[in-house]
Amino acid sequence: MEKKIFVGGINCLHCAEYVSEALENIGAKNVEVSFIKSLATIEIADGTTDESIKICIEDAGYEVVRIE
Repeated sequence: MEKKIFVGGINCLHCAEYVSEALENIGAKNVEVSFIKSLATIEIADGTTDESIKICIEDAGYEVVRIE
């Protein structure tokens, strides 16, 4: 299942890499994070909840604005 995650606080390439690594740690595939758009796109297993994605990103120090 593809998800688009709008993330607050991504200000540089390092931030984008940090968010990408955090998402990969919960099993996300084909992770693409754009600090310019403050957007992450991922492929995630159907059993992974939006709440677990949100917690993962917040634990990395960023804010989830919304998940589509």
